[in-house]
Amino acid sequence: MKNYVIMAKMLIIFIAILIIVLCSFYRYEIRPVNKDIGNITFQVNEGDTWYSIADRLYEANLIHSVKFYKLYIKLFTPSNLEIGVYNVSPSMDLPKLMDVLEHEATNPNIISITFKEGINMRTVANLIADNTVNTYDDVMNTLSDTEYIDSLIKDYWFITDDIKNANIYYPLEGYLFPSTYKIDSTKDVKTIFKSMLDQMDIELSKYKLNIEASGYTVHQLLTLASIVELEAGNATDRASVAGVFYNRIKNKWQLGSDVTTYYALKIDDFKTSLTKKQLATCNKYNTRATCFTGLPVGPIANPSIESIAAAIIPTETNMYYFVADCSGKTYLTKTLAEHNKIIAQLEKENNWCQ
Repeated sequence: MKNYVIMAKMLIIFIAILIIVLCSFYRYEIRPVNKDIGNITFQVNEGDTWYSIADRLYEANLIHSVKFYKLYIKLFTPSNLEIGVYNVSPSMDLPKLMDVLEHEATNPNIISITFKEGINMRTVANLIADNTVNTYDDVMNTLSDTEYIDSLIKDYWFITDDIKNANIYYPLEGYLFPSTYKIDSTKDVKTIFKSMLDQMDIELSKYKLNIEASGYTVHQLLTLASIVELEAGNATDRASVAGVFYNRIKNKWQLGSDVTTYYALKIDDFKTSLTKKQLATCNKYNTRATCFTGLPVGPIANPSIESIAAAIIPTETNMYYFVADCSGKTYLTKTLAEHNKIIAQLEKENNWCQ
């Protein structure tokens, strides 16, 4: 028994010594290489990774050890390394150096572009043309490149041959996740699209099990989400609006969505009044016409994650109609008579912004 006690004490002492040694080694390795040297510039090039720059960091006298640096990267997993020039110094300890490399790129070509929820491909193309070296036609030509589209179908689990339907205006409509992106303005359209598609991959992957259980394809869900994005009066009503559309789909009704008519006619200004002839125009996008029931051929805008979630997990309802007042409040009704009654009341109150 006494021997076990002695062995236990020795083990505790050994572990304590090991911890002290490891802590001392850690502090030694993360300390500044030279406290007396000022700032220098460090260039991160296209294709560089946190691991590939290790030797250059060592040669620049910024780290003590390549092996420890790589171990540090593996343990703390910093975010994506951006192309650019960084102001760093041998007087920085390793955590500070990593923080600068992670957040403080200085590259005049790196800009921020915000692609808002609900914009369509024509607006996306204009934003790219206005902020990068690419033109509007460059964007459209990229979308017309069948080899490129086929490569995306191969590379991304959520992109399928559905986007190659001949009636679809723009193959990637609805697939480019709306957000603010840091973009190198000198890069081509494919590089910009990759950032947006990668983000869509991240967002959709969160709902992969729900998507598989929904009974609908990703293409169908993004199509519905894009309509919900433009039709719902406010964010809190999106799941309910999606529920209304699902009821219409299940009962083989027309969706009856005006925003699909605008898209079908390539009218971007929703304030433009639609004529009866336009509403009746037969088109694979126009759900107001009598050509087909159910969903249009593809998305009509790039939906937000809230609208995507609403399409994947809708609110169950027995309603078939909805209308929003000028404040965005949505009213759901079961019958056309109830629907028309709500509209008449809103008109009377001067609170219907058609």
